[in-house]
Amino acid sequence: MLVDLLRHGEPEGGERLRGSCDDALSPNGWAQMYRAVGTSPPWERIVSSPLRRCSAFARELAARHGLPLVLDDRLREMHFGDWDGRATAELLRREPDRVSRFWHDPVANPPPGAEPFGRFRDRVLDAWASLSAQSSQSHHLIILHGGPMRAILGHVLELRPHTLARLEAPHAAISRIRLSIDSAGQVATSLVFHAGRL
Repeated sequence: MLVDLLRHGEPEGGERLRGSCDDALSPNGWAQMYRAVGTSPPWERIVSSPLRRCSAFARELAARHGLPLVLDDRLREMHFGDWDGRATAELLRREPDRVSRFWHDPVANPPPGAEPFGRFRDRVLDAWASLSAQSSQSHHLIILHGGPMRAILGHVLELRPHTLARLEAPHAAISRIRLSIDSAGQVATSLVFHAGRL
């Protein structure tokens, strides 16, 4: 089974820390997504975060190509508490040390009032486990956010949670994961490519 992770395109509203904040895609964001998927997408099914910056494009892509679509609430971005929806430049100006500590180790230094990192990671990986448990040779697309994308890739690569911010996840980037059954009957996962295009 192949699973492609596609981060949403650029949202409206400029550089902000978006978790639960439900901004729509900008016109540029829509263009980024269309460029990323091309004209003949290979997928048999689409799974998406329900937030608009993911789900609006997922709905349109599914309708255009006659693909089944599932919206999975577990794929939402991490909620950033008091920082949710605030401009990145403002946060860096007002709380530079705290922001720096968060980016270097989000597990030990969450934003005030934020969703605990462990709870966020557990719900994302629960969604991933539901998908990867399917014994199928199909090709799936998951449209999601930067945080959940890093959580899944970190799980596949067995990275330590506090290092996940080192994985760059540009807007509309695609990462492909292959799942196969090894000789012991266990599911083996491998990263085919990261932050690329079809």
